[in-house]
Amino acid sequence: MPPSRVYEHPATEEIAIPRVLFALSEPLRLSMVRMLAERGEVDSIELGPDLPRSTLTHHTGLLRESGVVFVRAEGRKCMIKLRREDLDARFPGLIDTVLSGYEDSAPAKEDA
Repeated sequence: MPPSRVYEHPATEEIAIPRVLFALSEPLRLSMVRMLAERGEVDSIELGPDLPRSTLTHHTGLLRESGVVFVRAEGRKCMIKLRREDLDARFPGLIDTVLSGYEDSAPAKEDA
């Protein structure tokens, strides 16, 4: 059996605010983070079922490298979850503030 995929993640103390803010500055990644905040751990394919695999891999990789998410292999799946505790330890309230601002700026469903 081939070895399981292993993903590199920054340690909590290495998570840097410029990288986190850059990762959260892109609307697609921000919507992925919102989904993770709402649903917990999901198969990465659920974050962008209509996206090309390379695009999904790029965005989830950037979120992982910035310290926003934790990724683990589970068989053929790539499970991903928000590193909320680590982010709250480094930057208290950041994720809640960003997500509430994102929701406030999203167009209302009846306006869309």
